[in-house]
Amino acid sequence: MQTLFSILGIYLFIAVGFGAKWAFKEKIDDRTITLLSVYFLQIFLTFWGLLKRPIDTELLFAPSLYLAITLLALLLMIPLAKMLFHNPKERSIATVAALIGNTGNLGIPLGIALFGEMSVPFLTLINLVNVFVVYTIGVFYYSRGEFSVRDSLLNILKLPVLWAAMIAIALNLVGYVPSPAVDKTLMMGAYASMTMQLVLFGIYLYGIKLGEINLRLTAWVNGTKFILIPLIAFGVLHYVDMEPVVKGILFLELIVPLAVANVNLASLYHCSPRTVTVEVFTTSVVFLGIALILPTLLRMF
Repeated sequence: MQTLFSILGIYLFIAVGFGAKWAFKEKIDDRTITLLSVYFLQIFLTFWGLLKRPIDTELLFAPSLYLAITLLALLLMIPLAKMLFHNPKERSIATVAALIGNTGNLGIPLGIALFGEMSVPFLTLINLVNVFVVYTIGVFYYSRGEFSVRDSLLNILKLPVLWAAMIAIALNLVGYVPSPAVDKTLMMGAYASMTMQLVLFGIYLYGIKLGEINLRLTAWVNGTKFILIPLIAFGVLHYVDMEPVVKGILFLELIVPLAVANVNLASLYHCSPRTVTVEVFTTSVVFLGIALILPTLLRMF
């Protein structure tokens, strides 16, 4: 029940966005909110998360493994998505959406609820790796729905979040510790960013019509997220010498539903954001069912 309450508490802010769009319609400009979130508020989230505690090299194995499994799944999906989806935007969504999980807004609080505070260093570093996946691989493929390869690569460099992450890592490594006043400011911006992303998801969710849902794409994304990636994870983790609890943390972060960042990037690069909103929503609903058996799944490690 604690797992369900952790998830439902987060979904409350999605309902706020949905209700706001329902009440005010075109008075709420989702594009403006996207730009505010991506170019400004997420910088605060990046600095706050990466300066929260020192990066310990002994903890890097789990996030490195997370990245390896993500890249392996990507290599499998590239040719499959190319064969199954001929529309460039659908192909981009099919390739990358399932890789961008909600390791921050949902993964961190859920990990703490299931594994306790000892999981925080692992959760933080895995989320860091996911940030780089979002703003490199994610930006490239969502751009590819409408931009050339060259322009897609340039779009990666244009986003301030990636540069903010590099600066924050450098500050962490040289031992910089924010003062209480600076930390409080960063925390305010970070929570504003997380809340804004969830509200934005609800705003996009309002515009979805059942007749517009791409069932083939939805089945593909959910199958990739909850069947292909878990199978790859089980296969890899079976041969890895790692503490069972760390394996459980890593597996949890790999199967959390799609992040709202998918909607942000799809909106930013005009890659069918409402279609992506459907995929985020359906994986979130499916995950509610998985949450009921999640403790049993994690005990398998």
